[in-house]
Amino acid sequence: MTTYDFLAIGDIVIDDFIRIKDAEATCDLDQENCKLCIRFGDKVPYEFNKVLFAVGNGANAAVSASRLGISSALSGVVGDDERGRGCIDELKKNNIGLDYVETDPTLPTNYHYVLWYGPERTILVKHAPFERKLLENLVAPKWIYLTSLGENTEAFHHAFGAWLKAHPETKLAFQPGTFQMKMGTEKLKDIYAAAEIFFCNYEEAQRILATKEEDHKKLMDMLHALGPKTIVMTDGIKGAYAREENGSYWFMPIYPHTPVERTGAGDAYASTITSCLLLGKTLEQALLWAPINAMSVTQEIGAQAGLLPQSKIEELLAKAPANYKPVQI
Repeated sequence: MTTYDFLAIGDIVIDDFIRIKDAEATCDLDQENCKLCIRFGDKVPYEFNKVLFAVGNGANAAVSASRLGISSALSGVVGDDERGRGCIDELKKNNIGLDYVETDPTLPTNYHYVLWYGPERTILVKHAPFERKLLENLVAPKWIYLTSLGENTEAFHHAFGAWLKAHPETKLAFQPGTFQMKMGTEKLKDIYAAAEIFFCNYEEAQRILATKEEDHKKLMDMLHALGPKTIVMTDGIKGAYAREENGSYWFMPIYPHTPVERTGAGDAYASTITSCLLLGKTLEQALLWAPINAMSVTQEIGAQAGLLPQSKIEELLAKAPANYKPVQI
């Protein structure tokens, strides 16, 4: 069994992007609680669609690390169907280790519909209830990146928490998905406690903590109290915030750009920071790289086409404006 530096654990999905224009988005005055509106009970034309294989938070992170020159593998499940085989082929193209990718003989490969309007998207999701169990032959990598899994995986998370305690040589990056947030921090306390670094966005932090607290520092303090050593919390076009284990706080602006489509920007951000730490960079250095990879992703359709190699990130970093730098707050 191959030893990998980076192992992502998450669901594997197919995204079917459907580009629509005959719609409108309605939001509150503060641009919150936005809704996508299309005509009800009518035929609504679309411009085109594009099907992307082997995506999802875990696959996106694995591909991101691979593009950055890191030996990368993915733990996930696909169906024994044509769509599943298409996902396997796509992972091979991206040099992703397949030692921990399983095929379920009875359930279909996850397939999502992405309603793309303007730079934003609304995703219609359906996750097959794949059985996830900790692989007996798991060889401890340098880092594990745990992200979105289905709602039937509580037992897997408990087993994984025990595995982490038994393998302190492996560092954990945790970017929870929807169902992991729904499980709550108590059920996943072993995962939070083991996390070297934790990622979420501003609204997710409030949801995870069940709080209306608005102060970025206080939210990161509350997340840190759950166990993770380092916290990175993104806040859309406003930028991102970070808290180191020693109590230092950082703010990092976005890399200037106009987005085409934002799917996968958060995955690119979190996986790039994790990859930088794996490569021996400081958090301050990682915060310089992550917005560039996230920006590049928003210039393409889907979460992986825009992921960059190290050389291209360095090239764009050299062209960055003077105010593009992490600032202690």
